[in-house]
Amino acid sequence: MLVILTDEQVLSPKQVCSGCLFANQQGLPRWRKDHLGCGLAMQTADKRVCPKSLTQVHAHLPQLYQCQMGFQVAYIGDG
Repeated sequence: MLVILTDEQVLSPKQVCSGCLFANQQGLPRWRKDHLGCGLAMQTADKRVCPKSLTQVHAHLPQLYQCQMGFQVAYIGDG
């Protein structure tokens, strides 16, 4: 599931992408094989150190992208 992030809201891609020239024929982001075709990746999973055991733990953060129009797009899993 993809969502659009703003400073104050989480929006559906249908609300934002329906008028975008980079969107697909359904007015949705071009999501193909686990990447955004109309934007660039910003970050992936984060590595953090667990203070109790001092070992690295992989925190599963959403994949973040910057679309061609400047919006932040997050992939939050299938849903």
